[in-house]
Amino acid sequence: MLMKDLKLFNKHQWILLNFFGLILFTSSLYAQISKQNKPRIVITCDPELDDNNSLIRFLLYSTDFDIEGLVYASSQFHWKGDGKGTKWFVEGREYTRFGLNMGPMESWRWSKDERFIHDAVEAYEKVYPNLIVHNADYPTPDYLKSKIKWGNIEFDGVFKKDTEGSNLIKTLILDDKPGPLYITAWGGASTISRALKAIEDEFASSKEWSLLKEKIESKVVLCLSGDQDNTFENFIKPHFPGIEVLKTTFSSTPLGYNAQNGVSDENQIYYSPKWTHENILNRGPLGSLYRVWGDGKQMVKDDIFDFFGFSGLTEEELRAKGYVVWTPLKDKNSFLGEGDTHTYLNLIDNGLRADQDQTFNGWSRQQIDESIDFETLSVDRSQEVSKELDYIPAVQNGLAARFLWSVTPVFNDANHEPKISGPLEHNVSAGKQIKLKVSITDPDGDRLQINWVPFNTEKYSGELLIENPFEEEVTVLIPSEAKKGEAIHLVVEVTDDGIIPMTRYHRIILKVV
Repeated sequence: MLMKDLKLFNKHQWILLNFFGLILFTSSLYAQISKQNKPRIVITCDPELDDNNSLIRFLLYSTDFDIEGLVYASSQFHWKGDGKGTKWFVEGREYTRFGLNMGPMESWRWSKDERFIHDAVEAYEKVYPNLIVHNADYPTPDYLKSKIKWGNIEFDGVFKKDTEGSNLIKTLILDDKPGPLYITAWGGASTISRALKAIEDEFASSKEWSLLKEKIESKVVLCLSGDQDNTFENFIKPHFPGIEVLKTTFSSTPLGYNAQNGVSDENQIYYSPKWTHENILNRGPLGSLYRVWGDGKQMVKDDIFDFFGFSGLTEEELRAKGYVVWTPLKDKNSFLGEGDTHTYLNLIDNGLRADQDQTFNGWSRQQIDESIDFETLSVDRSQEVSKELDYIPAVQNGLAARFLWSVTPVFNDANHEPKISGPLEHNVSAGKQIKLKVSITDPDGDRLQINWVPFNTEKYSGELLIENPFEEEVTVLIPSEAKKGEAIHLVVEVTDDGIIPMTRYHRIILKVV
């Protein structure tokens, strides 16, 4: 193209030409390389205490992600205000519940010097030299700091203005990297909505808009912790209906508020004051930031909903102090909650490959109903499907092991997860026997416990007969009633006996032909 011809292109045409040309080039490669790349992810979160805890776990698992953004967000539970005295009110929010009748206000549950993301990354910076001893893939603190942005935090559900957070997300959506681009909303989705609206405002009048919109909807995957400011339902869903939403819950691995209420007696230990004190609170700078019951802290001073820092007081005594006691009290140092961790659990590289298909399920199970109560952020588990594997020990021990890494400068003084290699898929015939084998090693030389488990999915829930399920090689009898085209899932679960036991999985899909 000659220089005089270049002048004929306006800004929009250049952006679209660049976007689509690179999409065409990369789309053919994506199927081959996508599984070699870490999930590209943007975290948007508000200053709820469970967002703080979910962020700390995320940083300890940051080896498994290509982190594109750490963005402050607002929600119906937390918004900053514009600093100009403007008052805001939305009918039905928590300031009108629980017997409250609080009128329009300038901000809601937001500290004037809020910096919880910065605090977490700065704590990470202090332990980074230890972390990279155990896994060289931890991102540098400077890299993480460069990804911290302020989103649309002024008011609940308002996204009229561009912000550095929305501009970042807009740029990521329009860039030339192959998808998917996972964008989480641990608070409200107003910053995400602003990014999408800015794109729509800029390109909707162009003749290429329908193609661009299609590309956006095929690239962006939303990981929502509910619709906490109604912007998903009011804007994103009607304007970008093709965007995929990860429908995840804690039914496999309870981690939200009151998580311990729904777990077995043998798993209560992973939420107990003793376990939390030994494996989290006693583990350096990141552990000291993690919120637990009775820790003496508040995310925002005098927040009437954050009574969790108190210990030794009854519900009546807390109410007398002006607190809204919206959930039963727990013992001091008990597990408090990570209400947003489910949004990324299935993206962690644990071998379950749950990121490939929502029906695969993993540490976070696919939501099968609409039973999340966002007033209490609790989950009705009465309809949950049966679990084939108990993930709670693996999930909590995995966190504990990484907390230990953060304070351990010598590789041999901590534990590291086993490694499994073997077939990912295998063609089978109904009524026939097959042999399957995996190779398992452990970087610490620990003894290993192996378990082959038939893994039910929506697409197949028949019975499987497995001989020697505790060995590296097994014989599997394919049911005679299995039909062509069905996919039977087997998961190999391997746990070591290290200082803190760690677990790895390997999913094999048996395709009936």
